[in-house]
Amino acid sequence: MTIQPTDPLGRMYAEWTEEFIANPDMSLRLMRWLFEDWQRVTTEPSGVTYETTELGGVPGILVTPLTADPGQVLVFLHGGGFALGSSASHRKLAGHVAKACGTHAFVADFRRAPEHPFPAQLDDATAVFDALVDGGTDPADITFVGDSAGASIAIATTLRMLRDGRRTPGLVVTVSPWLDMENTGETLVTNDATDFLITREGLQGNIDRYLSGGADPTDPLVNPLYADFAGFPPLYVTASDVESLFSDATRLEALARAAGVDVTFDVAHGEQHVFPLQAGNLASADAGVAAIADWYRARRTANAHQHLTPSAV
Repeated sequence: MTIQPTDPLGRMYAEWTEEFIANPDMSLRLMRWLFEDWQRVTTEPSGVTYETTELGGVPGILVTPLTADPGQVLVFLHGGGFALGSSASHRKLAGHVAKACGTHAFVADFRRAPEHPFPAQLDDATAVFDALVDGGTDPADITFVGDSAGASIAIATTLRMLRDGRRTPGLVVTVSPWLDMENTGETLVTNDATDFLITREGLQGNIDRYLSGGADPTDPLVNPLYADFAGFPPLYVTASDVESLFSDATRLEALARAAGVDVTFDVAHGEQHVFPLQAGNLASADAGVAAIADWYRARRTANAHQHLTPSAV
């Protein structure tokens, strides 16, 4: 018997898949319009304002919960296979997460592939980070948050900063991370029937767009599963055990842990790809947002204690 979606996100993904099947030659422009609908499954969070602006020359949406600390900033890097999605599709999710964490957020409209292949996305994330630091924000008070392909951008940008001897964000949060640009994850096969969006063929199309500038799919900044994570900041990973990219998350957690990173892997059960997008509409999505916020606050507290200078004796 064919498995049927039971949640708002799964139903929307099933609708999209019907359109993809009915229109196999769908243009990238039309796919981009379709993915703007991602925001439909997220409620509007109360007490949050939005401003269209730019940071470091990168356009986006500034998310301001009314009671949040302006000194703490989440840099949101949206999913969509490096080619789809936008600040509009993710602004409400960013609002829920920022409000729960007590921070501001900036949802970046980084340049998208194939018009702008790798490493344009990393360059734009770096430009936003540098603009925040130049404006007086301590790097330790900046957190990269990325879902799906945005998680790859968040991780790879941080890895490049480490490689170059630069300061990094204080924390990195990833949701349903997509990292494997060789398209080999075992759960692409084993979870195919329970994931209503992701297919290997669809991923390959986005890989081809992202690497259209000639980048190697085994370059550690293209595919962080080949990276050395030594020195990486505290990392939060959440993914569902029934989504097709689950093996990317499990491999990421293992790599980071082996390198001595403070990594937390929160496994969701029976949820769809980037399930927190359903914040306000699904209890499990709200729980996912709350778990991110709990981890954020705990790591912020731990980092503050680590930087306290002992009193002289």
